[in-house]
Amino acid sequence: MSSTLAYQDAVDLLDADHKLAQKQFIDYQGLCEDGAPPEARQQLALKICQDLSVHTQIEEEIFYPRVQEAIDDDALMNEALSEHAEAKEAIARIRGMVPTDAAYDSTVIELGQAIMDHVMDEREKMFLKARYAPVDLRGMVPALYARKKALQSGKPAPAPAGKKEVAA
Repeated sequence: MSSTLAYQDAVDLLDADHKLAQKQFIDYQGLCEDGAPPEARQQLALKICQDLSVHTQIEEEIFYPRVQEAIDDDALMNEALSEHAEAKEAIARIRGMVPTDAAYDSTVIELGQAIMDHVMDEREKMFLKARYAPVDLRGMVPALYARKKALQSGKPAPAPAGKKEVAA
């Protein structure tokens, strides 16, 4: 891995994922509107599910624990984790469906709306608090990036040391 990464800080890296997810959901809606074959819609839906699974995992393993320690806002962190749990349930439903299922497209589109709502919450609340908190957002980038690449490659990689659980 290069010593220079194209992200200013952890928020920038995570928000790049958010922007990609938004584009993917727009593309999915376009496929639906154009009457694309079920296989094409499924291929994009499964890519969305994989990308979101990686994203939520790096947030939960690295970003959330470090931010939680710095901002000490259990309610905000628990809300984010609850939204992640809902997204994971929708992802599991999508992965378990066939693309010709009557509810397939609506389930993907509902996931998209839930994700965009979550993204707005993160941008307006958590990311703002993180930027003003005593947390090394720049120093977090290499760990987030390395973990993301390991998860995307499918190679087992240990979770970062010092993972702190957020109070329930």
